[in-house]
Formats: sequence, C-alpha cells, structure tokens
Amino acid sequence: MESPIYNTAGKKTGTIALPESIFAVKWNDSLMYQVVTAMQANARTPVAHVKTRGDVRGGGKKPWAQKGTGRARHGSIRSPIWRGGGVTHGPRSDKSYARTIPKKMRIKALTMALSQKFKDGGVVFIDSLGLEEPKTAAAKKVLVSVSGALGLKGLVEKKANAAFVALADPRESATKSFRNLGNIECKAVRELNPVSVLKHSYLIIENPEAALAILSHRIGEKVETTTPRAKKPKKVNMKAVHAAEKGDQ
Repeated sequence: MESPIYNTAGKKTGTIALPESIFAVKWNDSLMYQVVTAMQANARTPVAHVKTRGDVRGGGKKPWAQKGTGRARHGSIRSPIWRGGGVTHGPRSDKSYARTIPKKMRIKALTMALSQKFKDGGVVFIDSLGLEEPKTAAAKKVLVSVSGALGLKGLVEKKANAAFVALADPRESATKSFRNLGNIECKAVRELNPVSVLKHSYLIIENPEAALAILSHRIGEKVETTTPRAKKPKKVNMKAVHAAEKGDQ
C-alpha cells in the first residue's frame, strides 16, 4: 500500500508505504460501537442534579396528626408527592458514567477508523505545514491551497468538524495557527482516537514518516533492528571440565 505525499501547495512530492496493520484493517460494527460509546461516556460530565427529600430544606415537622383529622396521613411536607418536595429517581451529578475500555479494543478501533477514513479518501499526507509563526491567515491559506489542488471542497466550506490535523511534532506555532478556525482541530498524532477520526471529514497528517512510526509504536508493532543482537555466550559446564582434568591426570 502506498499513498502520495503533498506539500502546502497541493503538489505531489513523493510517496510513502503504508502498513496494512494500520490502514487495511477490516471494519467491525459491534467493536466500534462499544469503543465509541464508552469513550463518549468517559468524556461525559454530569451536570443535571436534583434534590431528594433529604436534601430539600424544611419538612422536619409532621404537618398534622396521624389520625383524627380526616385527611390523608403525611410525615413531611417535603415528600416527593408534595409541591416543593424532593424528586424521586432524578439525575444526580455524583453518578459516574465511566467505562473501562481494554487496550486491545482501543487499538483495534483506532486502526479500523484510520482504515475506513483512508478507504473513503479522507486521509491527506503533507510533508510540512511550514507554520513557523502562529498566524491564522497562513493556516487558512494552506487549507485553501490543498483543498483546491486535491478537490476537497469540504475542507474549507464545511462549518464544523471539517478536518483533524495530526502533528508528529506538535509545535505551538501550528496549534495556535489552527486554534481560531472553528472547523479544524489540531493535535498531536499520539492523541488520535476513533472518535476524533470518525467525527471529522478529513484527516491531515504532517510529516507522515514520523507519524507512522508513532502509530506503529502505539499499536505495538515490532520494529526490526538494522544491527543483529549479539549472541549470549554459552554457559560452561564446570562438572565436565573437572571430570576431564581428572582423566588427564
């Protein structure tokens, strides 16, 4: 598998070999659903909070006698059936929605998302963005030139979740340049996750060689070393040595 590498003007500058373990993984609906829903639940911050009958102020005195009044028996005016009383089974801010996601499932879901995005033609490799200073105009100019050259209209026209810019070396100048663009999210490659990949229409990866090295290390691929490892010396059998010495004597 190979993919072209472009510059900021949208011209092809070379190609890069893509590992099949990252960009050719078969889609699995049930696994992706489990991982995405768990990640969204972990990112959820409970805000809604109701008061139970024990939290509502007042109601310490029994409103009237248990018997003899002809009215229904009540023990507190803050009962859930009273106006101004507590709420039963309402949302509470102390509830935890956190779910555990196994590491293998997270990695599998990420590779599936990357594979599907690449299959749909939504992955763009750029050698360098060339943003030495934090300038929003320069970042927008790069997006306009790339979208015009490659025919990616949604990269500029889409008002929300247009692209995710993944940086192998996250520089402050680049992150600040894209920060004022509401339809672009710019983060490090190591922060890629299935939700961010699927949420945005395009994925722009800068410095693809370094980025793929980071992704390969993240999914646990074994990288072959150029220099072979030195062989360990064999253990000497001392009993055989002593026996041989006695035989010579």
